[in-house]
Amino acid sequence: MSPVRSKVWAAVLLAAAGSVCGQEVITQKVLSLDLAQMIARAAVDKCRENGYRSTVTVVDAAGLVKVTLRNDSISPQTMEVSRRKAYTAMIYRRKSGETLKTYRANPPWPGVEGTIALGGGVPIFAGKDIVGGIGVSGAPGADKEEACGDAGVAKAAEFLK
Repeated sequence: MSPVRSKVWAAVLLAAAGSVCGQEVITQKVLSLDLAQMIARAAVDKCRENGYRSTVTVVDAAGLVKVTLRNDSISPQTMEVSRRKAYTAMIYRRKSGETLKTYRANPPWPGVEGTIALGGGVPIFAGKDIVGGIGVSGAPGADKEEACGDAGVAKAAEFLK
């Protein structure tokens, strides 16, 4: 076989081998609706226990809303604010209040579409994998909202290993 023909066959074989690599099925953890509802309900219950009316939104790892619970007689803007807090926590993989502190110390805010510079968002991890975020709005302070979000995630801890 000529050297040129050998090189062509080698290139064809390498190309064929490369096209097979990376075609395996990817397994990922996904936040189920039932688990999202459990987390949201526990957060609302914690806020109520502390005397706060709030809105709670849980988003999945794609940033899409899985569930929103809006308490009675609460301002309508809390729905959008809680969604953005949940998205911020999910996208930055940390509490939205921590992200706020980071960008206050090192401005400017990156301005990623859909995020918000407010505390009250908590990421949801299954092991080391981010599976979503929870955002709470309407309590009298971001620390109180975050505590409600933490309570929601803690309620589901046994399922998030």
